[in-house]
Amino acid sequence: MEEDLPLALAVGDFDSVTADERQLIQKRAQHFVQAQPEKDDTDLELALLTIFEQNSQAQVTIFGALGGRIDHMLANVFLPSNPKLAPYMRQIAIEDGQNVIAYCPEGTSQLEPRSDYDYLAFMPVRDSQLTILGAKYELTEENFFFKKVYASNEYIDREVSVTCPDGYVVVLHSKDRR
Repeated sequence: MEEDLPLALAVGDFDSVTADERQLIQKRAQHFVQAQPEKDDTDLELALLTIFEQNSQAQVTIFGALGGRIDHMLANVFLPSNPKLAPYMRQIAIEDGQNVIAYCPEGTSQLEPRSDYDYLAFMPVRDSQLTILGAKYELTEENFFFKKVYASNEYIDREVSVTCPDGYVVVLHSKDRR
């Protein structure tokens, strides 16, 4: 709002803004959806569901979802855990300037190198045998060890193949602060 950017869609319960701020948001938004404060989905989940209802092919990059309350941050990181959002996980990214979070569903996914990010990390949501090929540090059946987060891996100028036999993988692209 402060940047005077266009506001195509505003979705949520708006319980963290004043009545005047909510009215301003409602006035500025092309589409405004007011939710009840007591609900099963977070405001971000509701916004994504609304977007995908309107355009099932939409590619969504979310900004501002990694700061603030840690419970909200974790809910945002694990968006595909919501069964209604799981089919769209490849279409969702979360970005904060130093990190980009993407998702790989069950099966094998190919990741293109990202020259603007130095590191690559993998976080499988289930305790399954992840396979990582084409990265600086490969993980195969022969050298598999279980971790919740496989951090500080790197691209080496080629695609990285990730195989997850069960669930999905949170993929983190990151770079050091400069």
